[in-house]
Amino acid sequence: MRRRSWLLGTTAGAGALLVGWVVLPARSRVGLASMLEAGEDGISLNGWIGIYPDSSVLLAMPRSEMGQGVYTALPQLAAEELDVPLASVRIQQAGWNSVYGNVAMLEANLPFHPLDEEREDGFGRVHAARWLVGKVARELGLNVTGGSSSVADAWDAVREAAATARACLMGAASLQWRLPVDELRTVDGVVSHPSGLSRSYGELARFAAATPPGDVRLKDRKHWRVIGQPVPRLDLDAKVNGTARFGLDVRLPGMRFAALRLAPTLGGAPGRVDAQAALAQPGVQRVVTLPPYGGASGGIAVVADSYWRAQQAALAVDVDWLPRPGQAPDSAQVEQALRDAVKHRTGHRFYEHGDVDPAAAGGGRTLESWYSAPYLAHAALEPMNATARIADGRVEVWAPTQVPGMGRAAAAQVAGVPEDRVELHVTLLGGGFGRRLEVDYVAQAVRVAMDVPGTPVQLIWPREQDMRNDFYRPMHVARMRTVLDASGQPVSLQVKSAGDAISPRWMERALPALAGPIELPDKTAAEGLFDQPYGFAHQRMEHVFTHSDVPVGFWRSVGHSHNAFFLESFVDEIAAQLGRDPVELRRDLLKDAPRCLAVLELAARMAGWGTRRLQAGRALGVALHESFGSIVAQVVEVSLDQGVPRVHRVVCAIDCGTVVNPQIVAQQMEGAVVFGLTAALHGRIDIRDGAVQQANFPDYRMLQLASAPVVETYIVPSERPPSGVGEPGVPPVAPAVAGALFALTGRRHRSLPFAV
Repeated sequence: MRRRSWLLGTTAGAGALLVGWVVLPARSRVGLASMLEAGEDGISLNGWIGIYPDSSVLLAMPRSEMGQGVYTALPQLAAEELDVPLASVRIQQAGWNSVYGNVAMLEANLPFHPLDEEREDGFGRVHAARWLVGKVARELGLNVTGGSSSVADAWDAVREAAATARACLMGAASLQWRLPVDELRTVDGVVSHPSGLSRSYGELARFAAATPPGDVRLKDRKHWRVIGQPVPRLDLDAKVNGTARFGLDVRLPGMRFAALRLAPTLGGAPGRVDAQAALAQPGVQRVVTLPPYGGASGGIAVVADSYWRAQQAALAVDVDWLPRPGQAPDSAQVEQALRDAVKHRTGHRFYEHGDVDPAAAGGGRTLESWYSAPYLAHAALEPMNATARIADGRVEVWAPTQVPGMGRAAAAQVAGVPEDRVELHVTLLGGGFGRRLEVDYVAQAVRVAMDVPGTPVQLIWPREQDMRNDFYRPMHVARMRTVLDASGQPVSLQVKSAGDAISPRWMERALPALAGPIELPDKTAAEGLFDQPYGFAHQRMEHVFTHSDVPVGFWRSVGHSHNAFFLESFVDEIAAQLGRDPVELRRDLLKDAPRCLAVLELAARMAGWGTRRLQAGRALGVALHESFGSIVAQVVEVSLDQGVPRVHRVVCAIDCGTVVNPQIVAQQMEGAVVFGLTAALHGRIDIRDGAVQQANFPDYRMLQLASAPVVETYIVPSERPPSGVGEPGVPPVAPAVAGALFALTGRRHRSLPFAV
């Protein structure tokens, strides 16, 4: 065969295989029973569900619990479809099979405008893209907790697995009794027949494991008893009585502790290291030099018999620090470069409709404003940490991580072993917010453990290292323009922004095999702007991607966190220019967005907008934003205390689709408000000559309990699938406060934070 013919034939064959794969049904996520290890007493019925002799249920848990309530919400889904009490469901960390990957998060990253899908008639390009990405995501099996996607992703997968297990149990009873399945019913872990026959799940499990499920049907929502109920969190007792195990709580026989000290400038590394003084201190065992793993700066770690001794010895190590090559980043220079980029560089147009040229848009006045948002740290309550032990060619890791698969891969790479020689245990996370989507601290812990083989070592970052060596939310600026026609109506919205792209930088660190030489447009830079819901007749959203050499990463609500501030503040500016009420203007602009309008109306009504008399010296502000599939409107009540903003009350309305647990929704809104308000009032990272200036909470302030507002949450009923809850409450906070401050002072705040 000639080479040309062989190449053409091979290419055609590969193309045919690809086409065949695309048209095949998506891979099932129910999984095989062999994927779930239920122990000696348990019987696995599929990849997610196991049954024990006492009829209790084992659920594979693929997501990390970092306060968002997945250790309760996902068991609620399983309990509902299995017809068992919620208290009977226990969880176990899922394995590494692709059925546990997060499909919903990858599908949500497609950069389509919401109206694109609504305008499609049939199986159009948006549906086709979701179908293809969903199939690819099922093959990749990326186990990620992020993007407010845990419940959305589990909604089908866990319910289908539980319903399949229930069908197997009923099928087993049907075969044993020789009765039709349709005559059987299940209640509280028991299969029964009107004749009086009954068997518990525990009694049927072994036979059910060999029984085909037959016709699998999800329960009709009118029969739900668990989904939608405000049941208490299943992890509540352990967190109250102190038995919950976070990363810092790991204790193993013979364990040693390692304190970290990283380069004082971003991207720096240790040069000459003199460890003599440190090694002379009591209890000190090793001084380990660390290269810049996972995009972090390089540094040193000291191993000792207590963390205090390790930390004191780390300070005694004499290090000549080497700066990163090139010019050291400076935040003031970065901001100026971003403004210049908006003025002079062409950006990627994420969305364009109509013609934003003033003449084409009807002429009239042009209103233009510039907005900016600073770098922000994650500042999770639990500092970065991981525990590692290496013995007999095997690696064992205990880590609070949002990406256990990537942590496992990093551990294997550092230790030089295959991934199947690494066992990674996911602990509870004392805050994630996107910081624990990185695996630098896992790699560091494994490297330190290599120097003390057979001994478990817990590596802990001091708070100062955590603050000064983060993967920060990037700085962004935006120029906002609108044209007001002769009648005073806003007819156009033109947005041009600039800032670093997060996704390609994260891909280079976390998934280098998937990071290509060509960077695709990063949706996170423009989310909340290109897909905003307001009915401007003419729109253009453009973003200039930059690369500042500051390490950037995903931060709670990502691009929405600053883009909502830009957009909603500018809508308030338009209202002020027109002499209109901010809520009334939004009503007019949301005529073609009924879901958004309903959320706005609910928040305004419950806050008493325009009807409630406020105390003297107080004002209301409003903002609405859609993110992660959910719509949140907030009305805040603000006063000034010696010139410092004080938020007294926040009314939240949310449409997040079907609600699994309304109590968790309320908790997440409260946490999001505090998180967002902290950033709006105080959050700022300054970088000078490559060094981060903030080091700890005295100069990177948190909102204190005495200043926390009352938060009220109201949920819009919906039968849509669940959407995000953990992050959507953050974006509206800052613009709502800015609007209230303008009402109080007449001063427009266009940069964050408001009060350092």
